[in-house]
Amino acid sequence: MKTHFKTLILSLAITGFITCNANNKKPYTYLVNANETKLQPHSNKQHIKVALLLDTSNSMDGLIDQAKAQLWDIVNELSYAKCRNEKPNLKIALYEYGNDRLNGDEGYIRQVLPFSDDLDDISKELFSLTTNGGNEYCGQVIQTSLNQLNWGNNPDDLKLIFIAGNEPFTQGSINYKDAAVNANEKDVTINTIFCGNYNQGISTFWKDGAKLTNGDYMAINHNHKTVHMASPYDDKILILNQQLNKTYIGYGTRGKAKVAEQAMQDTNAITYGNANAVKRSVSKSSHFYKNASWDLVDAVENDEVVINELEEEALPNELKGKSEAEIKAYVTKKKIERENIQRQIKELNMKRTKYISENTKTKSTNSLENAMTKAIKEQAKKKKYTWD
Repeated sequence: MKTHFKTLILSLAITGFITCNANNKKPYTYLVNANETKLQPHSNKQHIKVALLLDTSNSMDGLIDQAKAQLWDIVNELSYAKCRNEKPNLKIALYEYGNDRLNGDEGYIRQVLPFSDDLDDISKELFSLTTNGGNEYCGQVIQTSLNQLNWGNNPDDLKLIFIAGNEPFTQGSINYKDAAVNANEKDVTINTIFCGNYNQGISTFWKDGAKLTNGDYMAINHNHKTVHMASPYDDKILILNQQLNKTYIGYGTRGKAKVAEQAMQDTNAITYGNANAVKRSVSKSSHFYKNASWDLVDAVENDEVVINELEEEALPNELKGKSEAEIKAYVTKKKIERENIQRQIKELNMKRTKYISENTKTKSTNSLENAMTKAIKEQAKKKKYTWD
């Protein structure tokens, strides 16, 4: 399957090569460049891995709209998860299928993004989706995601596929039952979301597609407009979000572009209203929002960059010509500012959540976000995950 090179490059953690000869170190000898990657050490930390397979045929505009509007609700809900008292990491992959603009020889399927923990990239690619066509081959897109994605072997990982669409589950040359066998072998649970009438989804085998891996079958009104409730705390959180952005120090060949992308995804979020932008701000205060591949604060904290090994070309303008001590002091200052701002956002969000809970008479349960979070929580219990 053809993969968009631009998406692939953006999803890599781009760092530089550190020399092993400590005696030959010089100030600024660490150059980050787009052709160099640093292999990350294997981690036993648990992951929630979610592959989202979205039908992007003509009738699915409402589904894509819900996905864009509810992304931060889903991320925020998952941020409260714990496994054995540890907070797991989150990786999301994105596929589109059923769009006539895609390659028919490959089943009208495209991997939009492989497993990524870069929330800005996930938002960016989600907002790039458009609908057209098409031919929806559920079995084939499931099998493609099983083949292409790195699901790993950690038994504590929660590995989930969510496939959403509205055509019969039986279409295409790959039988969904065969894909389900492979999913069981990889400890992956398939959850099906039919966009339409519940009973119609059953008669077109969407429920059976979930049952084979002990997943959940759900039906949603994909044309339902997402309503984000405002609160008295929203304006304060949005002001703090602007301050939060100023604590990021873009470095290397990607730094400047990623700072701009961060701001762009703030703008995308606000297209669904201030309250949705607030939810993105809350996501940015969580442990999921890490950007070590381009932000110097996160990179230093994760031991992915040694300051005295950075080449000056890799530094942002405000740090060029500075001594090692001055750079360290600047990074530490921004780290402290960020932690303080994130703490304030979390405190305000607790008040915001309480306000919304007390002032919401009825909550819609017939949406993509509610379907996904309900299924994730139920299936997470089997692996001893808990929620704060």
